[in-house]
Amino acid sequence: MLIQQQKIQLSSYSGLYDLIVPKDNLLRKINELIDFSFIYEELLNKYCSNNGRHAESPVRMFKYLLLKSIYTVSDVDVVERSRYDMSFKYFLEMTPEEEVINPSSLTKFRKLRLKDTDLLNLLIGKTVTIAIEKGIIKSKSIIVDATHTLSRSNPFSTIEVLRERSKLLRKAVYQFDEAFKSKMPSKNTDNDLTKELKYCKELEKAIENEPSISEIPSVKEKLNLLKELVEDTGEEMIFSKDTDAKTGHKSADSSFFGYKTHLAMSEERIITAAVVTSGEKGEGPELPKLLQMSRDNGMEIDTIIGDSAYSGKENLKIAKNQNIKVVARLNPSITPGFRKDEDRFDYNKDADRFVCPAGHLAIRKARGGTRNAGKNQVDTYYFDVEKCRVCPLKEGCYKDGAKSKTYSVSIKSELHQDQMAFQQSDYYKEKSKHRYKIEAKNSELKNVHGYQRATSYGIENMQMQGAMAIFAVNLKRILKLL
Repeated sequence: MLIQQQKIQLSSYSGLYDLIVPKDNLLRKINELIDFSFIYEELLNKYCSNNGRHAESPVRMFKYLLLKSIYTVSDVDVVERSRYDMSFKYFLEMTPEEEVINPSSLTKFRKLRLKDTDLLNLLIGKTVTIAIEKGIIKSKSIIVDATHTLSRSNPFSTIEVLRERSKLLRKAVYQFDEAFKSKMPSKNTDNDLTKELKYCKELEKAIENEPSISEIPSVKEKLNLLKELVEDTGEEMIFSKDTDAKTGHKSADSSFFGYKTHLAMSEERIITAAVVTSGEKGEGPELPKLLQMSRDNGMEIDTIIGDSAYSGKENLKIAKNQNIKVVARLNPSITPGFRKDEDRFDYNKDADRFVCPAGHLAIRKARGGTRNAGKNQVDTYYFDVEKCRVCPLKEGCYKDGAKSKTYSVSIKSELHQDQMAFQQSDYYKEKSKHRYKIEAKNSELKNVHGYQRATSYGIENMQMQGAMAIFAVNLKRILKLL
């Protein structure tokens, strides 16, 4: 049963907040900037209104998840810190003496309350609305790009991740007590997951039996991260594969296994739209969605700034019909011609190759025809027929027995004359200088808010992780510009 969250209750200790939490504290400024009641209204239908025990406020639970994203800590540690960190208590609207939640409640909240909620678009829309109301967003341009996030299960095996976590834990212990090495269990040297899990549990027990070591904050954080991974590995031993993640390519020779987050951002560095896809998806096809979502969130747009992945013919057509300029270098290979949507392959600008609907990258390309000879030249992309023969999507794409599988694209440069002329204009050159900003934003998401690796399995959890990380960076940017 859910009741509306109350403001900070009367307590004889509430005056401590004014003494301990300074006016310029980030969490105090976030609380003053935004009214979180929209979370309550969004999740109200996920609770029973007249049956069961009182549920923890969805606003407070959401704030716990936001704290996790801002400070990159585990469920256990964010709850533990809220027990003694007065800025956390103030942000969570708790009285100083109030008891904290059980960390397992956060898992239930994610799985039961946030399921089937378009949290990503909701949170981005809220921050964009605030930025517009505060007069922060003044430009009419969006900068577009995609950033990749590694799946939780890749590129390291479970054993490699366990060993890395246990190594970090041992290092933290040795910083305070070098002599503790004699009390450590013997390391597992076999490539056996069961033995490695056994070693990690023995390591946890050895450290927990020494409260003088295990209660040190830096040791405790590493210990909780290892315990969390051991528990998750136990649950996922049979179903460990991330079925939603796919292999994408950063170059013709470099790949990753995970997801892509396609972003649109204003020149003021406020993210205005985001779409999370599996890693093999191309960037160009997501532009219409980013454009529409940015507009739905309140943006006025007259210019799109991006790289060559966004200069496909369909994107140029859409932009021209809406009187929008596209500041993106042309690449003739991304013109898909007049194929049906289901027959189109996505162009990967990093690898300079096409990717088939099954996610396989072309192994090589060749150009045919003579330049300036009155006929269009053709780029032909060759795919690995061994993969095509066993592909579940081969019907209508690959003919059994064929010795090769190719995909050809005509280079229709005459269709791009207007765009080629635009690339020489002063406006194009000036606007293209803003593209670096989204690279910096990608770096912030990854290096500050843990977006380089997924924290859970599945695209829904990836969307939730993206929602919290983007919400955090947008709030921080708004506060900086106010």
